[in-house]
Amino acid sequence: MNKEGYTAENDMPYEKFLRLGSSALTEAELLAIIIRTGTKDLKPVEIGHKILSLPSVKSYGLSGLYHVTLKELMGIKGIGQVKAVKLKCLAELSMRMAMAAAKKELRFLNPASVANYYMEKLRHEKKERVMLLLLDNKEQLLGEELLSIGTVSLSLLSPREVFVTALKKEAVHIMLLHNHPSGDPVPSSEDIRVTEEIKEIGGMMDIPLIDHIIIGDNKYMSFREAGLL
Repeated sequence: MNKEGYTAENDMPYEKFLRLGSSALTEAELLAIIIRTGTKDLKPVEIGHKILSLPSVKSYGLSGLYHVTLKELMGIKGIGQVKAVKLKCLAELSMRMAMAAAKKELRFLNPASVANYYMEKLRHEKKERVMLLLLDNKEQLLGEELLSIGTVSLSLLSPREVFVTALKKEAVHIMLLHNHPSGDPVPSSEDIRVTEEIKEIGGMMDIPLIDHIIIGDNKYMSFREAGLL
């Protein structure tokens, strides 16, 4: 396909895609195709490099784009509201695609598969999110509830709220899931205490807690695997 004298560097990203395919493009070039247009002073690829220089993206790679704000994106010359929204939608689609792929392997008695499924959704969150997973008698998901956002620890989590929600949804088993914004999934003393309390109440109510999984940065901790349940 190459003509004499052709080098990939001579191509604009769109033309390079048509010649060589998407895998041949750099991250900045892929972003340039999404952005489409530049400014008088900046080419789309140069704007792409500026996106890659944002703190969240530098720290976490392209997945960090999911947590970049519209304001941060619009602070880059050449990116207005429309382009910023497109980029955020791209990040959301990428996250959903990752979750869809992981869902095929999702087994709630397999902590690794649960952690893998929720990893991209939770690992870059800057605030702690506590989720309750509600399961039927075959350990299939009935639904999930976000119990809290932003508390420093699980100490403010209400066991009453957990089991009122479980009863409303007619759950047979429950699972707790939360992230540690620090990236370290090692449980705190409060994590352990609250887990034990919910385990005990669940035993009395015949709605057992089958696991509590803490999501870190590309790693997880399962109370079940650790022998703490």
